[in-house]
Amino acid sequence: MEILLQQLFNGLTIGSVYALVALGLTLVYGILHIPNFAHGALYMMGGYITLTMMTSYGFHYWLAILVSMLVVGLLGVLMERFIFYPLREAPPIHDKIAAIGILLFLEAFAQFVWGADYQMMTSPYSQVINVLGLTFTLQRILIIVAAIVIMILLYVFLKKTFTGSTIIAMSQDREGANLVGINTHKVAMLTFMISGALAAVAASLAAPINLVFPGMGHLVILKAFVIIILGGMGSIPGAILGGYILGFSESLGATYISNDYKDIIAFVLLIVILSVKPTGLFAKGGH
Repeated sequence: MEILLQQLFNGLTIGSVYALVALGLTLVYGILHIPNFAHGALYMMGGYITLTMMTSYGFHYWLAILVSMLVVGLLGVLMERFIFYPLREAPPIHDKIAAIGILLFLEAFAQFVWGADYQMMTSPYSQVINVLGLTFTLQRILIIVAAIVIMILLYVFLKKTFTGSTIIAMSQDREGANLVGINTHKVAMLTFMISGALAAVAASLAAPINLVFPGMGHLVILKAFVIIILGGMGSIPGAILGGYILGFSESLGATYISNDYKDIIAFVLLIVILSVKPTGLFAKGGH
């Protein structure tokens, strides 16, 4: 029983990180219909910037995360303006090739600037708490709480603010949004900014548990794609639910099946769910 509870808690932690990454990915996909393969590189940059702010400039963990969100958010905006925007009339394959190009460029850049070694990020929340025979680190609790707070804030922003509703309007019907006078360029830039900030915060929260290295975004982004396909492309509740489903499946699978297979579970899950419901769990109607 204790092992089960411990693994459920771990699943909640991993799921929170996955959900944050998948949210950024699904927002961009929902609005621009671009599968942004470079999102994993934004995640990795987020980890490095937070680490650099802490180690080189002595910033506090939270302040470093804030800087990282801003920088990676701006990086997202630059990608949208200079790469994806000029390609908007090009065949769809061009977006994908460009995104892979950005991914390779940013990884090479990270290796050049920070080296290829794995680096540790020390968090001020490394204390261990024992409750009823279960061991929790504060950092893991922080990941879960921070992720939930961010998701609630994002939900409120999208549902209750005018800017948020323009994002939703554009994801439902881009042409229509344009016709009613929504500035689609601004919305696209904002979406990329939010997407980058979400990737940065996910990496910064996860890095003290994992490590920071140039390829840290690879597996995470593959899984984020699995999640947004599971949840229905472009669906926000689907991205959140998919993140947690995957987190729980992995941590339980690692315990009760084998740790060696935990990374395969995502893809097995994908095949199972898509064979039952080909459009994903929360597919939007009319697509």
